[in-house]
Amino acid sequence: MKVKFIGGAGTVTGSKTLLETDGFRILVDCGLFQGLKPLRELNWEPLPILPSAIDYVLLTHGHLDHCGWLPRLIAQGFTGKIYCTGPTKSIAKLVLIDSAKIQEEEASRANQKQYSKHANAEPLYTLEQAQAVIPFFEDIEPNTVVPIANDITAVFENAGHIIGACSIRLTLEGKTLVFSGDIGRDDDVLMFAPTKPVFADYLFLESTYGDRLHPDVDVKEELETLINAAIKQKGTVIIPGFAVERAQSVMLLLWQLKKEGRIPDVSYILDTPMGANALHVFLENLKWHKLSASDCHEMSKMFSIVSEFKETMRIIEDPQPKVVIAASGMATGGRVLSYFEHYISNEKTTVIFVGYQAEGTRGRKLLEGADEIKIYGNYYNVKAKIFQIEGLSAHGDQKDLINWLSALKNIPKCIYLVHGESIPADELRIRIQDEYHFKCNVPLMGNEIEI
Repeated sequence: MKVKFIGGAGTVTGSKTLLETDGFRILVDCGLFQGLKPLRELNWEPLPILPSAIDYVLLTHGHLDHCGWLPRLIAQGFTGKIYCTGPTKSIAKLVLIDSAKIQEEEASRANQKQYSKHANAEPLYTLEQAQAVIPFFEDIEPNTVVPIANDITAVFENAGHIIGACSIRLTLEGKTLVFSGDIGRDDDVLMFAPTKPVFADYLFLESTYGDRLHPDVDVKEELETLINAAIKQKGTVIIPGFAVERAQSVMLLLWQLKKEGRIPDVSYILDTPMGANALHVFLENLKWHKLSASDCHEMSKMFSIVSEFKETMRIIEDPQPKVVIAASGMATGGRVLSYFEHYISNEKTTVIFVGYQAEGTRGRKLLEGADEIKIYGNYYNVKAKIFQIEGLSAHGDQKDLINWLSALKNIPKCIYLVHGESIPADELRIRIQDEYHFKCNVPLMGNEIEI
């Protein structure tokens, strides 16, 4: 059996792990690279294997960095099945269509304003190509043995993180391989704690927050303080939010604060069409999260939910103080950039990041104190106040990741640390070896191992 790391190694984006076994080829996740330009350029490169030679894709969850390359895979010849949970299928559909629309819009804008280095800027994939992915999905029940091929079986188990997210336990050639996907937090405000593996010969574990602990802070109190300070100055609060899970978590906390009379009566806006659609997925899949149906309905009533871009422009031009949740969470694209164009140079503006900011993203640059940022070919001075609330991350921290391994009843032959930048991954390697004496390895992109 061969395992090749063709994405999500040494970086937190582009997750793709290729297994070759007993005449079959299985791809675990098929994500988009984001952030640094050398990583983004990899999205245009061919895989080290023909997509037509891949038999199955196993999808851990519906975030773009885990499913966002599927349209390219199918456009280049993949004809197999994509296995995932029902909510992951629903979320992936929203994410891929939203991604395609953004890419088409940005290519069109680049051509109109002539800021692309290419004679004719093209989207990575079109809306039509994104929609072509949907018939390939085979949704499965969690905690159920799924026959893949011959003696290959898979079990999908709750990973927390976002709705539908799972770790995948693969049994093949008499061995058990566990792929963590992204592991959620044990104390998440919205999602249930992840299920711990009890046996694994080889384990492939994400390491996004492998070198840090989430601060022990009162997240609601932080939100309350920042919002009240901004509104007191008659400023606008912009919260770049991942449309799935993070947007709903922030909505939940703001709704609770408003009910408790702790934040002012101003306009609260959800400006991410995908985030609005994700609310329906939460309503249809109540067993996957902590919200009741009535909570979902009541929470939604507090927000003006925007779908049309002309409404976005009306809100932007309204000088009244307001709180806006807009995608994308790392400010790599989407509606939040339109708000930044108008508000980032205003010292009364407050920007609150509520999730991980990958290398090379605008979010990371703003958190690192950038004086200016580039949006659609133009530079804007940064005068807004920039904050991060780490306590809202949907990723488990080092303690959560170490704890996720605590139910193992055997000693794995090796744990491979993926989906993390080099320093966090290596810090987690050291901690796991100190805590459990398990053998750990941090693979590089393109590495191949034999099992």
